[in-house]
Amino acid sequence: MDYLINAPAGLQASILLPASKSISNRILILNALSPHPQAIRNLSDCDDTEVMSYALRAGRPDVNIKAAGTAMRFLTAYLAGKAGQWTITGTERMKNRPVKILAEALNALGAQVEYMEKEGFPPLRIRGHALPGGEISLDGSVSSQYISALLMVAPAMTNGLRLHLTGDLVSESYLRLTVGLMKQFGITVFENGQTFTVPPQSYAATPFTVESDWSAASYWYEMTALSERAEIRLAGLFPDSLQGDAAIVPLFETLGVETLFTSSGVVLKRKARVPCERLTLDLVNIPDMAQTLAVTCVWLGIPFCFDGLQSLKIKETDRLAALRTELGRFGYRLTERDGRRLEWNGERCDAESSPTVKTYEDHRMAMAFAPLAMVRPEGVRIADAGVVSKSYPHFWSDLECAGFQCVEDRKTGSER
Repeated sequence: MDYLINAPAGLQASILLPASKSISNRILILNALSPHPQAIRNLSDCDDTEVMSYALRAGRPDVNIKAAGTAMRFLTAYLAGKAGQWTITGTERMKNRPVKILAEALNALGAQVEYMEKEGFPPLRIRGHALPGGEISLDGSVSSQYISALLMVAPAMTNGLRLHLTGDLVSESYLRLTVGLMKQFGITVFENGQTFTVPPQSYAATPFTVESDWSAASYWYEMTALSERAEIRLAGLFPDSLQGDAAIVPLFETLGVETLFTSSGVVLKRKARVPCERLTLDLVNIPDMAQTLAVTCVWLGIPFCFDGLQSLKIKETDRLAALRTELGRFGYRLTERDGRRLEWNGERCDAESSPTVKTYEDHRMAMAFAPLAMVRPEGVRIADAGVVSKSYPHFWSDLECAGFQCVEDRKTGSER
């Protein structure tokens, strides 16, 4: 299903954002590890959370997590410590997303995780049993999800876990989210530099309500930045959030978006932009914001250099390559350097006459490019629009509530 998106002249809406996927997926694991699981309120209804919730609830030996990378990492660690014989697989793209660092770390801690096809990649065969645990070192520069997976199951290990992280940490905000939630569930985590020590202990039974998703909010920040006038109310967002993507508040201040916190959430308003000749950011802690910020900046004419993006190459797609290709369709030439840096120096190239944004099975490509309807009178075409169900299932209906027109585009592939 492809969509043609057209925007209203101005934006004024109240939006109920989806619950945080990052929090939901972690809480599901913590709750499952508790001896007395409690009700989780406002759990995300996105694809990633639903496949994890189903896997934990059904307890079937064969687990298919489809395209959910978080579920692959978290469930691999969880099942390694749960008695039984398990297999875990996913989509073809998932079978090409590396899991070797996590699998080898688990095996070093006493697990039995085997590759069923290609070494270092899913699908996996797991012989689950109580893990002895112990002391290991792990490269922290690849993916924070490996680290989070190990930390969450560490309290159930017979000897606990002492985890030494080497290199520069990526997505540290997600690691902080994991540790913060573990503490809310009664777990003690000791930190000494980049060493985390988790003694053997039990999770406390803890009822929990999931807050709204700051990642989902970022697309409304982008729309506000690209509009002439806007006032958007987003419920369920708070200034003391554990979510790393809450860092967009000061970033978008520079891009012309004012954030007003209220008792129920935030209000976004379009304001005069602070003069900005170039935006230079290290996004290592919030790499999921790269697409949103890159699209916003090129349309505002702000050259940028975003560093710390090495983890984007192993996401749903190679997001650095995808951004370069799709913004190139609109006439913007971006440069990738060292597999971790994305730059735009104002350079232009020939644009396609009627581009359709390819989404590469990546929800964030669809949502980051949809706001371009604000600045293109002819609208913007988004291919495979249903991909947003991975994290924000009602994204298109929320746009329609804000006055957008989201019409199924029936142009054939050859016409594109």
